[in-house]
Amino acid sequence: MGKDLSIAMLYDFYGELLTPKQAQAIDLYYNEDLSLAEIAEPLGISRQGVRDAIKRGEKLLLSMEERLGLVNRFMNQDEKLQEVIKEVASMHEYERSYVHSKKLSDAFTALEKKLAELTKEL
Repeated sequence: MGKDLSIAMLYDFYGELLTPKQAQAIDLYYNEDLSLAEIAEPLGISRQGVRDAIKRGEKLLLSMEERLGLVNRFMNQDEKLQEVIKEVASMHEYERSYVHSKKLSDAFTALEKKLAELTKEL
């Protein structure tokens, strides 16, 4: 079973919808990088039981993403935000090089600060 790291992101968004055993197995497998045998012992189930819990959990996570698309929307918003940040930085650089307006420079600086705060929230 190869590790698909997108499952870790799906887990962050939809992990609360999993059963406790599925959530724990997926968390330990994808986020802690434990083997099936290492997960089986603390969960008190067999390696096959861990594998089954992970597979059922993955199926549920993928199904929720297909229905709701939250991760896809998040990724699209992040990409668009990064594009806006680059454009604002480019305009600010142009202003510094050619316009030399204190008021405009202050506005760009404030906008860049707000964009940085927004990036941290995502």
